[in-house]
Amino acid sequence: MCAAKMTEGSLHVESCKAPMFYRQAEPATGEVHLSVLLLHGIRFSSENWLNIGTLETLAKAGYRAVAIDLPGLGQSKSAVAPSAVGELAPGGFLKQHEALVRAYIPVAPICTEKFTAEQYSSIQTPSLIVYGDQDAQLGEVSLNNLRSLANHKVVVMKGAGHPCYLDDPATWHRALIDFLNAL
Repeated sequence: MCAAKMTEGSLHVESCKAPMFYRQAEPATGEVHLSVLLLHGIRFSSENWLNIGTLETLAKAGYRAVAIDLPGLGQSKSAVAPSAVGELAPGGFLKQHEALVRAYIPVAPICTEKFTAEQYSSIQTPSLIVYGDQDAQLGEVSLNNLRSLANHKVVVMKGAGHPCYLDDPATWHRALIDFLNAL
């Protein structure tokens, strides 16, 4: 494994009035397999991906990892257009930009019921559905809604709750790298 080169800063996104904060890790060699965008949940920020080593793990495996602070969270100010959040979901952004997205990895996401089985089944992007077996609120619900994705695998993290990657970073990293390497 090679070392990682870490950077951070701000970027301007067209739908936002204020810049968004990001953290990025790249392989020190400069050879990148593909780029991975890491999004976080409502109570989290890009700092979680830094603290549990996901940015560094991906970079050492040859991937460019970019973690952003969603508007109003972490170090990003709240200034996003109302429709932008919906565009991050499978029925919006993923469907519109499917040719650009090589993989989709939802980790016990919320609001999965907002899209129909037909919308999910029309998405051909390889997907890795991840959730903790102790996530009584969202794990099974998200899984049941996302099972319609046409090309998916499921990883259930034993003993982990909703933010399962925080409960067991080693298992999370292994599942993530194995999935990406198989693309």
